[in-house]
Amino acid sequence: MAIILRLDRVMADRKISLNELAERVGISNVNLSKMKTGKISAVRFSTLNAICDVLDCQPGDILEFRRDIPTEQN
Repeated sequence: MAIILRLDRVMADRKISLNELAERVGISNVNLSKMKTGKISAVRFSTLNAICDVLDCQPGDILEFRRDIPTEQN
């Protein structure tokens, strides 16, 4: 997938735990953990907005685009 989640890095920079962020954002620890590990396929703008508000960051600090490199076929 071309979108990479960097939530774990931003959380570490801000020294905030998963439990604290989940509580302050208002989502479950399980859902936030899935987001942190990149095991999601979508995120609501309202959730992203709340995370950015709590972490005092921009969406681009959390989301990164990396172009997929096509593999050669013989």
